[in-house]
Amino acid sequence: MSKLNCLSPVPPDIVVSQSVKLLPIHELAKKVGLLPDEYELHGDRRGKIKLDAYERRKDKRDGKYVLVTGINPTPLGEGKTTTTVGLTQSLGAHFNKKVFACLRCPSRGPTFGIKGGAAGGGYSQVIPMDVFNLDLPDIDAVALANNLCSAAIDTRMFHEATQSDSALFRRLCPGNDFSKSMLKRLEKLGIFKKNPSDLTKDEISQFARLDIDPDTIQWKRAVDVNDRFLREVIVGVSSTEKGLQRTTGFDIAVASEVMVVLALATSLQDLRERMGKIVIGRNKKSLPVTTEDLGVAGAMSVLTKEVLKPNLMQTLEHTPVLIHAGPFANIAHGNSSIIADKIALKLVGEDGYVVTEAGFGADCGGEKFFNIKCRNSGLVPNCCVIVATVRALKVHAGLPLKECKKKNVEAVKAGCGNLVQHIENIKKFGVPVVVCINKFDTDAKEEVDVIIEKAMEGGAYAAVPSEHFAKGGEGAKELSKAVMKACETKSNFKFLYDLDLPIKRKIEIIAKEIYRADKVEYSEKTSSDIENFEKNGFGKLPICIAKTQYSFSHDPKLLGTPKGFTLPIREVRASIGAGFIFPICGKISTMPGLPTRPAYYDVDIDEKGEIVGLF
Repeated sequence: MSKLNCLSPVPPDIVVSQSVKLLPIHELAKKVGLLPDEYELHGDRRGKIKLDAYERRKDKRDGKYVLVTGINPTPLGEGKTTTTVGLTQSLGAHFNKKVFACLRCPSRGPTFGIKGGAAGGGYSQVIPMDVFNLDLPDIDAVALANNLCSAAIDTRMFHEATQSDSALFRRLCPGNDFSKSMLKRLEKLGIFKKNPSDLTKDEISQFARLDIDPDTIQWKRAVDVNDRFLREVIVGVSSTEKGLQRTTGFDIAVASEVMVVLALATSLQDLRERMGKIVIGRNKKSLPVTTEDLGVAGAMSVLTKEVLKPNLMQTLEHTPVLIHAGPFANIAHGNSSIIADKIALKLVGEDGYVVTEAGFGADCGGEKFFNIKCRNSGLVPNCCVIVATVRALKVHAGLPLKECKKKNVEAVKAGCGNLVQHIENIKKFGVPVVVCINKFDTDAKEEVDVIIEKAMEGGAYAAVPSEHFAKGGEGAKELSKAVMKACETKSNFKFLYDLDLPIKRKIEIIAKEIYRADKVEYSEKTSSDIENFEKNGFGKLPICIAKTQYSFSHDPKLLGTPKGFTLPIREVRASIGAGFIFPICGKISTMPGLPTRPAYYDVDIDEKGEIVGLF
């Protein structure tokens, strides 16, 4: 058992991270049962697990599968990642269980902005935290693949505008040499059976011209930095681009559909197929144009092939962690990869545990974990942990932030409505709920007792306080006991909706059952787009609603348990590579901005080469 020397008060996270000696990655790999040819060393502080590790164990029984989610987040922070890590440390180091934590890669945008890192905190974190927050390669590969696709879009439109059909054909297929993507396009157009030299003039034109409608392009460039001035840009202003200007913009890299494809892919072949299904816009006949049509899907798959392997790291107490993929939960499904979870479940075996985290509140990442990730993975969760704090529940009761550290039992009681609604929602999926009350020094016993009482009345299997931030795995022992008992109960897992239902009906089920909206409002354009998606064969996909994380509703100011509201669907997109329909509610930014004093002011390097100021 790893022993932590927990100091009080708890030092800054970076100080705690640097105070613990790392277990060499090859020793960690051996400890979890990996063979030498099943992982790669990337320096001495992290590794990558090969997909063979799953294939060799695919007939082995899975371990218990635990989801950690939370109430609607507040500016005070609830500590989902800290809880995920603390629970993992406790199960592994204090109950001698085989266990893995599975987490998302953190975006460096928020890391250098205002949110800070995503490695957990205090004495429950992934180490080394500088590697975790700054040096993992997944997001860079995603951004590169995303931007190659952006270049392919503008390049194709440029050459179609400046060349004849026959010239285009000759340059695309010199000597009638057709690539894999080109052959797929010929098949899609129904002219695959012809000898390329026998194509008619009309067929050559049909093949060579995608005729992308610039007004329908939903694909943007991507960068892993918070940069508000890139939200809207004009490209093609150089005289060499023949006046082919258009307005586009940048997303933060983790908002790219490529990231979602990486997270939901179940194999290298599945990654390639999903990459080719990505719809970047429509042509002038309103038909979808894909990355396969552009001929770029294969290259995008090549750029992301190596990062399909999950990153192997460790916690402060030397329990293993897989870090993989990083989609946001308010604009995507917000969960780490299926591949990481599947590998971990095989490595721990039937007596072990895999603890994975869903982003933001249970109405965002949690709902999408069940309805999207579980559909794709075929995995069934045994237990769900909902993280709440005394002070966050006071925020949901309407208390100003400066008042939330003062004792106020009635405010906690009022704020518990938010927690109870999340409990009720998770139970609709047939999964037992354990409420973790992430404790702070300012919490009064009476306040904690109120949360336990309200959680149990709301249908929780258990509700326990936990001190993993200050005490590591030792502080999460009661939480571990509750989770292990909950995992032994019979699972009655079910999805919230049937995929065969019309798109609008599926949206309305989520809106009414999870958010508690009275009705859903569609503009004329969103209704038209939904009809177009169903006409093009996309109607049987799951739904991934993009909305604020701060409220059950679309309005971040409506805290607690808002009722009687109408959910406005202002836009609907089809993320076909990801495999879901993407309705957008309210104003959602896919490119965050920086505050007046970003976190990068404090980050530096000392004379020994050590990083300082990282939280």
